[in-house]
Amino acid sequence: MRVILKQSVPKVGKEGQVVRVKAGFARNFLFPRGMAIVADKAQMKVLEARNKRLEAQLAATQSSAQEVAEKIDGKRVRLEVKAGTGQRLFGAVTSQDIADAVKDQLGVELDRKVVGLLQPIKQLGHFSIDVDLHRHVDCRVYVDVVDPEAEEEARKAAELKAAEAPTGKHEGKAKEAAEPAPVEEPASVIEETVTAE
Repeated sequence: MRVILKQSVPKVGKEGQVVRVKAGFARNFLFPRGMAIVADKAQMKVLEARNKRLEAQLAATQSSAQEVAEKIDGKRVRLEVKAGTGQRLFGAVTSQDIADAVKDQLGVELDRKVVGLLQPIKQLGHFSIDVDLHRHVDCRVYVDVVDPEAEEEARKAAELKAAEAPTGKHEGKAKEAAEPAPVEEPASVIEETVTAE
């Protein structure tokens, strides 16, 4: 099915492009969210007229979009959120949260609509997010979603483990003390395992 995109959709196309997508994707995802319209003859004529008007505006804004892309392309932002068991978040990280983090940490103001995040992030981890600044200018921002409490616990556990690690002259004695004594099994258990083979 051919559709005209009303806004940029990651991995599909940019605003104003005519793209071919599966009918189910268009009906179930693009149309209900207002991201696309059917590309019939009437809509194609409207699109051509609109593209002529936008061409002059796009040329003027492309240089500023290129400057923004140079500032943020390949940079990392860190979002601290609370997480439960299994690294699942208690909330979700949205495109607005990412835009706010870019503004706070990198000093560049972004509209949430240019952040290419189809579904909110609901778990801890490292993510690569596309940013569509202009029809001809794209960049990528890396987002680290972390739980500060879990990091603090991991740091303390690493320090404790490092403190317990043997060092110096007493290394051999510490290894002997750390190794558990061998457990002797009763003779009846040993005989059963030998006869079972």
